[in-house]
Amino acid sequence: MASDTHNEIWSRLNDLPQPTLAQLFDADADRVAKLSQRFEFEIPGHGTNGMLLDWSKTHLDDDVLSAFEELVEASGFGAARDAMFDGGIVNPTEGRPATHGAMRGSGTETQVEEAEALLARMGMLVEAIHQGALGEVKHLIHIGIGGSALGPDLAVDALTRDLALVDVHVVSNIDGLALEQAFAGCDPHATLIAVASKTFTTTETMTNAASALKWLADEGVTDPTGRVIALTANPERAVEWGVDETRILPFPESVGGRYSLWSSIGFPVAMAVGMDDFRAFLAGAHAIDTHFRDTEGRANAPLLAAFADQYYTRVRGCQTRAVFAYDERLALFPDYLQQLEMESNGKSVTADGNPVSGPTAPVTWGGVGTDAQHAVFQLLHQGTHLIPVDFIASIAPGDELDPAHHKALLMNCLAQGAALMAGQHSDDPARSYEGDRPSAIFLVDDLDPAMLGALIAFHEHRTFANAVLMGINPFDQFGVELGKSIAKQLDSGEGQFDPSTTALMEAAGLL
Repeated sequence: MASDTHNEIWSRLNDLPQPTLAQLFDADADRVAKLSQRFEFEIPGHGTNGMLLDWSKTHLDDDVLSAFEELVEASGFGAARDAMFDGGIVNPTEGRPATHGAMRGSGTETQVEEAEALLARMGMLVEAIHQGALGEVKHLIHIGIGGSALGPDLAVDALTRDLALVDVHVVSNIDGLALEQAFAGCDPHATLIAVASKTFTTTETMTNAASALKWLADEGVTDPTGRVIALTANPERAVEWGVDETRILPFPESVGGRYSLWSSIGFPVAMAVGMDDFRAFLAGAHAIDTHFRDTEGRANAPLLAAFADQYYTRVRGCQTRAVFAYDERLALFPDYLQQLEMESNGKSVTADGNPVSGPTAPVTWGGVGTDAQHAVFQLLHQGTHLIPVDFIASIAPGDELDPAHHKALLMNCLAQGAALMAGQHSDDPARSYEGDRPSAIFLVDDLDPAMLGALIAFHEHRTFANAVLMGINPFDQFGVELGKSIAKQLDSGEGQFDPSTTALMEAAGLL
């Protein structure tokens, strides 16, 4: 339950004046400088990259930020942040730490050493495969679900538009069509199967894995199980399933699924881009870890982003947040953020089990610019919903075509933020734009492995900061289990169901 201090701060936030964006800019000539921040980091062998974050087109001002900084203190943010990096129990419902940061060098000395050993083990296997130890390998079918699939799918798609060392197909859906499509693009005699499951018991994943082995056998591959790489926190179960222990890449139980891309779940990424680029990916995330751990108050960029999130959700009543990547390489980024944010913070009770005192995670959604401009931006500009928007763009293009393509892309991105803020009055109501609609932008120098790692880590910490300010646990996900449990009951014929479900089962031929 929220303390009296929390309630007083939220009451004060709700009572503050709500000037328009135009008024905020008019009142402070230094607003852009105050609410913008540039990161630069150098990755050995990969040069220097940078990212500019601009929150000046949000309704944050000094009074709002000061109140949120008080909320940070009242919420015990510093202690919670330290606990996460120091291996404390930050997932109280399951009694676990959250050690995904250690996978990229941010954690206790022991955790980081253990993570480096696991990374080295993965690196040796990746290099051996690339050098032909398992014969010709042209394809990898990566089978997982949730975080075990969304992260690898995003990273492979973003980083291999030009060239992939191995052709990676990520399959998560239990719908057999998804697996068949992967089969159609692969030579079975030059294909490996990666099975990614924390427990190595996930129904969808193991069903797909069994079908993949059958496909290999049907196509005449000798020893199909010998073509399997297991990515799991339960190596004993993988051995029981038939995987040789030399092809099992474990990761700690304390690494949650939607935070697991940095662990051996990143194996398909390393297979596609090589270990050098995968290590750069980890290094970019580590750079954000260092900033998040060592920076206080509004100068802490992920925390500042959480201030904006909390302001729009709890003060302005916004139920959704939109993310638009003006870069085809980040087409899957909104999907990735949906799970990260909504599975982490889609809760209705606090970490101590009491009802939350206000709304928690908004619905995260989005798409790719400029496609989205001709699909959903009508609602953003003239709809009745107030929806904060994040834009992501790269100064360097991802293509080698006429520079006019990328110039138009960037101009459209920047124009949308300007238009959402300024609006435009017309005597014709149908052609009038209200304006005063908030947006933020992530403007990166270039989208390379380190920058992708930085972007993902930024949003992990943003999600964690939001959770601490709300007093909830972002590291469990019990809501995922209910539907699975009922599906098992349906399959077994056990239990009594509502008349609608029973009728639908009959119509679908399941009874």
